[in-house]
Amino acid sequence: MQAYNFYLISKGMATEQVVFLRKDQVKIASGRQNVNVLTDEQVNRLLFYIQDHQNTSQRNELVVLLLLYTGVRVSELCQIKIQDIDFFTSELSIYGKGGKHREVPLRNDLIAKIREYLKGERSQSKFAESKYLLVSQRNEKMARDTINTLLEEIGADLEFKIYPHQLRHTFCTRLIHKGVDLTTVSRLAGHQSILTTSHFYISSSRKQKQEAVNLL
Repeated sequence: MQAYNFYLISKGMATEQVVFLRKDQVKIASGRQNVNVLTDEQVNRLLFYIQDHQNTSQRNELVVLLLLYTGVRVSELCQIKIQDIDFFTSELSIYGKGGKHREVPLRNDLIAKIREYLKGERSQSKFAESKYLLVSQRNEKMARDTINTLLEEIGADLEFKIYPHQLRHTFCTRLIHKGVDLTTVSRLAGHQSILTTSHFYISSSRKQKQEAVNLL
């Protein structure tokens, strides 16, 4: 475009430079990246595991469910306050990067788990009056490292790796595979642009491609 601008000037068809490479460059996403997600079988095994409170506590079950069913970043999860949950509309207010706000609907069973945790295990904590939803034994708010360690321990028992951003990737990928449009997924995930969503999640496995062709 800049070269064409110079050509127009040389031919007297333009009088000034209006295209500047540094100002007007267009960013083009590079090849799509593969993200690490849990398979449906792994998700089912994880859900079965956390339902048994001999394996995990009410709070730790809730940590997994929130990551898996809302797609929140671990930093956002730690910051969730009780007042951020609207029990009437079943919505969670999330304050993400740069203070950006988004609302994510909560499944009915997840709302029920939050109520159980608040009335049960959390009410017995020495931090029962904390404004934060998830409290630890030592602090009024769970730390990222605590959540990372928790998921590592669960993963060790299940014999596959689990970490917070993987559950976020799983959330987005499962929505797309179920036919949810990119715009909705992007808003639920709190991405800055729909291009971010498409860059990471619009990819098909070899098996999915083969199944698609077989439909012809």
